[in-house]
Amino acid sequence: MKSLEYYMGLNYIIEVVRDETEGGYVLSIPELKGCLTCADQLDKGMKMLEDAKKQWLTAALESGYEIPEPDVVEDYSGQFKLRLPKSLHRELAEKSKQEGISMNQYCLYLLSKNSSHIVESRH
Repeated sequence: MKSLEYYMGLNYIIEVVRDETEGGYVLSIPELKGCLTCADQLDKGMKMLEDAKKQWLTAALESGYEIPEPDVVEDYSGQFKLRLPKSLHRELAEKSKQEGISMNQYCLYLLSKNSSHIVESRH
């Protein structure tokens, strides 16, 4: 069984979202479901999130809950091949030309723009 210190030392991704309604920030560790905090200042929020992470991990260890480890970014090359219908290929090529960027950049823009939907469907 791995220790609290082990998990505290792992490099989890931290998500920071500005709270437009209340002001301040919402900080979370998406891989640790429900591990989040809110703060009016970012530096204060980071300290509070570290405490929330410790409390989350402590509770998980005590209850025997399986703790996910962070994905390692180095495990991903950043490249993949994709086959498209010819009509979609044409549409993407034309739109990227109108925007004055490569089709690769345009597709990356579209994926980034919708990545929150992709991440949400993963959970």
